Amino acid sequence: MQGRVGGLTRREFKDLKILALFTSVYCKAHHAGPRSALAVTDPQLSRLPSHQYPVCSDCAGFLGYAFERRLRCPLEEKPACKHCPVHCYKPGHREKVREIMRFSGRHLIRRGRLDLLWHYLF
Repeated sequence: MQGRVGGLTRREFKDLKILALFTSVYCKAHHAGPRSALAVTDPQLSRLPSHQYPVCSDCAGFLGYAFERRLRCPLEEKPACKHCPVHCYKPGHREKVREIMRFSGRHLIRRGRLDLLWHYLF
């Protein structure tokens, strides 16, 4: 049994942290303008170090949507989204997640974050 962090399993919490990290990296590379810390309102995400993931308002809206969808996943054993038989995201958001993951995964791996290689490949 996996441990829980604020109602989420450790794996689910880690997935959400990676999504926040990847979105922050993508935002920094693609969006000019002011960025601020994530505004996390869900109590399940209260331990998320939101100040480490500054994003613009567009990316903050996207992350809010992505977090909400992930937290409301109907499957009991939550798979990685790319392996999921039920797609919770709207088609436009699914493409955005793919774009963010593709860019940020490669970007971070090239800069020495080899621990993310496992997440990137599987």
